[in-house]
Amino acid sequence: MQSKGLPRREFLSRVLIGASAVAVIGGIDGLLVEPKNLVAERVAVHLKRLPEEFEGFRIAQISDFHFGPYMGRAGVERAVRLAEPFNPDLVVLTGDFVSHPFRKPNGPAGARHAEPCADVLATIKAQTLAILGNHDHWNDADIVHAVLKERGINVLRNQAIPLERGKSRIWVSGVDDVYVGAADLPRALRGVPTSELTILLAHEPDFADYAARFPVDLQLSGHSHGGQVRVPGLGALVLPPMAEKYPVGLNRVGSLQVYTNRGVGVINPPVRLNCPPEVTFLTLVRAVSV
Repeated sequence: MQSKGLPRREFLSRVLIGASAVAVIGGIDGLLVEPKNLVAERVAVHLKRLPEEFEGFRIAQISDFHFGPYMGRAGVERAVRLAEPFNPDLVVLTGDFVSHPFRKPNGPAGARHAEPCADVLATIKAQTLAILGNHDHWNDADIVHAVLKERGINVLRNQAIPLERGKSRIWVSGVDDVYVGAADLPRALRGVPTSELTILLAHEPDFADYAARFPVDLQLSGHSHGGQVRVPGLGALVLPPMAEKYPVGLNRVGSLQVYTNRGVGVINPPVRLNCPPEVTFLTLVRAVSV
C-alpha cells in the first residue's frame, strides 16, 4: 500500500532502496557471518536394538570441513572446541576433509590440505573414526587417508569395528565414497553379526535407500551442506546428487534411521543462508517397545 504522504515515484524509490539494503545485509550475513556461526544440534536417537550398556552413548559428528580456500585451522578448531563439552564417547568424521586450492584443479595439492586439518583433529581426546568423501577422492583419497592415519585417526573404507561395553557390543561400519563408486556395503558388513546393532558411516545420505536393505540401524552422513542456502517455505535451492532425498536432519527409511549433518565448511559459492554449519551431538537411547 502506498503511503499517502509520498509521491508514487518516491515511494517506489524507497521500496527499491529498502529491498536493496535487505539484499546487501543478507549477502553480508551469508558470506561473512553465517558460515562462521557454528551451532550444536542435539539429537536423541531411539534404537530398538541398543544394548542396555550403551544407553546414553554419546556421538559427536563433524562433517565436510572442505579445508582449503574457505576453511582454515581456526574453523576446524571451532568445531573441535564446540564438541569437547559434550564429552563424546565417540567422534565420527563423515568425509570431505579437503577442497582444491583457489583457482586450481583437484589434485595432490588439494589433498595436502588434509595435513593442517588432521593436525587439529588429532587433538580430539575421544576415540575417532572417519570415512572419506567425494572431494577427498577427487583430490587424492590415498593421500588424505594416509595423512589421517598418520595422526591416529582410523579411516573406515568398507570395513567395520566393534565397540564394547561390559558384555555387550555394537558395531560402526564405514563405506568408502558412494558418489565415486567406491562403496561396498556387503564387504563393510562382513563379519558383523546381523543380530547386533550397527551404525553406518556413509558420506552421501541418499545411500540410505540401499543401506535399508541390510541390518543397519543408524546411518550418519554429510555431503549436502543442507544446501547452504535455504529459503523459508522452499527449502534448499540446490542440492548435490545423492543428497536430494535426505538433505538434512533425522529421517527414517523403513527400519533404518539416517541423520544428515549440514557440515562445517562450504563449497563455492562460499555462502550460507538459513543453513548454519553444525556439529551434531547424538545421544543413543533404547527405544521402548509398545
